[in-house]
Order: sequence, then C-alpha cells, then structure tokens
Amino acid sequence: MADIIAAIATGKSPCAIGIIRLSGSGCAALAAQVFTPQNGVALTHAPNRKLTMGTVRDRKGRVIDHALAVCARAPHSYTGEDTVELQCHGSPAVLASAMEALLAAGARQASPGEFTKRAFLNGKLDLTQAEAVIDLIEAHSAEAAANAAGQLAGALQRQISPIYDALCDLCSHFHAVLDYPDEEIEDFTAGQMQSVFAANRAALTRLLQSYERGKYLQNGVKAVLLGRPNAGKSSLLNALAGFERVIVTDIAGTTRDTVEQTVRLGSVRVCLTDTAGIREAGDEIEAMGVQRAMEAAKRAQLALFVCDGSKALTQEDFSAMEAAKLAPRSIALINKSDLPQAVSPRELPFETVLCVSAKNGDKLEQLTTQIEQWYGQDGDYDGSLVTNARQFGALTRAHDAISRAQAALQGALTPDAVLTDVEAAMQALGELSGRTVREDITARIFERFCVGK
Repeated sequence: MADIIAAIATGKSPCAIGIIRLSGSGCAALAAQVFTPQNGVALTHAPNRKLTMGTVRDRKGRVIDHALAVCARAPHSYTGEDTVELQCHGSPAVLASAMEALLAAGARQASPGEFTKRAFLNGKLDLTQAEAVIDLIEAHSAEAAANAAGQLAGALQRQISPIYDALCDLCSHFHAVLDYPDEEIEDFTAGQMQSVFAANRAALTRLLQSYERGKYLQNGVKAVLLGRPNAGKSSLLNALAGFERVIVTDIAGTTRDTVEQTVRLGSVRVCLTDTAGIREAGDEIEAMGVQRAMEAAKRAQLALFVCDGSKALTQEDFSAMEAAKLAPRSIALINKSDLPQAVSPRELPFETVLCVSAKNGDKLEQLTTQIEQWYGQDGDYDGSLVTNARQFGALTRAHDAISRAQAALQGALTPDAVLTDVEAAMQALGELSGRTVREDITARIFERFCVGK
C-alpha cells in the first residue's frame, strides 16, 4: 500500500461542492503540486484536520478553481494513512482537470472501495463496519440508515465478540489441559461446557432471527402483481405509486413486459413488479411477457393476485392464482369494488382477501395494514440487525458448529472432536470481523463500493 491513490468522492453531476480524496504516505507533498495555499504555508506543514484556502491548478499550471484543502495524518485518518481532501466547486470539468493533474504528479486512480479497504487493512474498521459503509450509502430509509450507522459504530461486532471470546477461552483452556497434563489446571466440567455452548448458541440464534427483518429493511419486499389481462394490475400499481407509472387502457394485453416501481407502504419499502396478464398468448411478444410474469412470481417474496370483481372468475384467473401461490406469501385483491360484484371472497383460496378499487383508492389502506403486519419495521435500529447474506452465512456456520460441539459432548466423544467444532465456530465468527477472512472474500466485499469511498 505504498502508492498514493486518488479519486473523486462525489458524483459526476454538477453540484455545489466536489471532493477529491488522496491517501498514502507523501500525499500532502503530491497534492501540493496541484494545490497552492493562500497563506503561503506549504500544504505539507498544514495543521491536521483544519481547512486551508488556496488555488487548484491543472496540468498546465493554470488556476482552475479556488478551493479548500484539509490534511489528516496517520494514524488519525479514515484510512489510517496520511490523507488529503480537496474541496472544490462541483464542476465535473474542474474535478476532472484536477484529477488529471494529480495523476500526472504520481497518484494512482483508486479502485472501487479502496479507501475503505485500506481502512480495514490498517485496522481502522472491521469487516462488519466496512460493510456498513456501503449499506449507509445505499440506505433507502431513515430506519435503514440508522441500522447501518449503528453497525458502522461497531454495534454488530459488540454482539459477536463476546461469543468469539467465550469460545476462545474454552478452546485455550482445553488445549492447556491437554498439552500440560502435569500442571494443576482445573478442567472444565461437561456441565460448564454445555452452559457455554447453550448460551452462545442462543445468542447466535437471536442474531440469525434478525436477518429476515434486516433483509427487508435493506432491500425492501419484492412483490409481484399477477392476474389476467384487464384485472387492474397496472391501475393498482399506479394507485400505490401515486402517479401514472404504467400505461392503462381498456385494451387487453397492454402490459407486455415486467414493469418495476418501488413504493412505500407504511414503514415498508415494497419493490412492486407489474406483469403481463396471464392468459393464452396471442403472439410471441405476449408469450414472452407471460413467461416473465411466471418467473417474477418464483422470485417474489409476496404475490398480489388481482382479479376483476365485476366479472366471474375464468380459467385465466385460476392460472394466475396458481402462479401467486409460488410466492412464500400471497394476498388476493378483488379489484373494481366500485362496480357491481360478481366475485365472492369465498371463491378465492387465499387466507387474506381484500376488496379494493384501484380507480378511486378505496380500501387500499387495508393492503398497507396487512403488509405492515407481515413486514413492518417497528423497533429500534441500533445496528443489531443482520442485513446481508455473507454475515448470515457465517453466523449460520458458527451456529451449526456449536450445535455439533454440543452433540459431540453429549455423545461423550473425545475432547479433540469437540474442539474441532469449537474451532470451526471461531473460524466462521472470525470471517464476520475479518480476523480469519480469506483474500477472495475481502475482494468480493469491496467490489460493491463506489470509487472514492
């Protein structure tokens, strides 16, 4: 990590302020080739974490901006290295010219997530905190941001560390007893070990149970609208979105492809997918749309079956019902309640059946209430929710390893058999923080990041 990296940390669109970041030993001297302080004090001697006014020059030495610079020296910086930030006006042309000058002076373009990766490698963040950085950037709600901020502050790691330490104490004590039989080291009793296993397995179970809630908080609920043509699926999507997202006509089969729109229903972020009406397709394009509707149903976490309540059910309705049942949860919506009804809720094989009108919005609050009941995000968001599959996978392996250790102990197996599973649990927990993480896992984690972070 001896080289100096640089990147534009703000977006590519024009904005009020644009920031260029540098990190690496000697970055202040390199930045001084582009930035000239107004007070005459060399940037290499600028005080830590205090803004300095000056000018930014391009490769030809022309002044292109009046900006601010701030230095933070190792180890008291985000990356743990010497860092410099240039806070320019947010012109893409100015930022690009300044970056060209920095690269010509010897900096290297940073790769996605490289600043945060250096922070991890220099011990400024563990992996749960590093992952929280991108979760915070991508947060779609105040609740998701609060949970990510809590994880960035170390909330998740504070729950994991006591489990790891308890297993480590048990493992080291075991080794001490086995390796030094002549020493008077008090041995663990089976009851003490089972107590340690039970307590920490319960703690892991609580963390694992938080994943479903954390997953919905982070990604939203994937929901699909299914029904025969002209049942009112597109009208329903428009009503929930609050604007005309999809073209609606009286012509059957208007929607030929899947259309996605994210809506907020109460506290729940729902990623709605409108689909082609399910029927015997009239042409190849419509057939492709119907196929995509079926595929969307298989991927969905929630299916909303929509039927036209003013007309008797048809075979096409029953086909759409079968597709809706592919999702883990489903709701039937009898649409067009503003018209005389030809469909009874008793005819639909769903636990939840709601009579609504997409046209005038009647009873749509009932749908929000039901979704809130299933996926609602009540409670504190202190960073304790597990929010990504990597964390969930490592916690699952740790939980399973402790379960095996418990079974080995109950089966009176030799201590080394029990230790093998204890060490496997520690290995899995170590992957959460980065204590035992492999290089390929580290690379995969930081691939999600944007350049400049």
